Amino acid sequence: MDCIFCKIAKKEIPANIIYEDDKVLAFHDINPQAPFHILVIPKKHISTLLELTEDDKDLIGHIYLVINKLAKDLGFADRGYRVVVNCKEEAGQTVFHIHFHILAGREMGWPPG
Repeated sequence: MDCIFCKIAKKEIPANIIYEDDKVLAFHDINPQAPFHILVIPKKHISTLLELTEDDKDLIGHIYLVINKLAKDLGFADRGYRVVVNCKEEAGQTVFHIHFHILAGREMGWPPG
């Protein structure tokens, strides 16, 4: 498989990793769109949200708990943050391994995009 996020999870490609456990990896986005722009990825390859199954519900819950932990540990929980997950090309997904963008440290507009 030629998935860049799988390669990052396997440490074949370097990344500025800020959190890791047996299920997920979190690292700084190389093209940040906010003062805090962190990606959280599952180590399991799942191409899009459409591929999630009942077996993945604990993993997705775990990802959101990690996001919560990072927000608190990195000091932006009180001011707020946005979590973005793109699904397929028209929504802006460019890497086909699900990933959760955490954006914080600036005012966010609405609607996004």
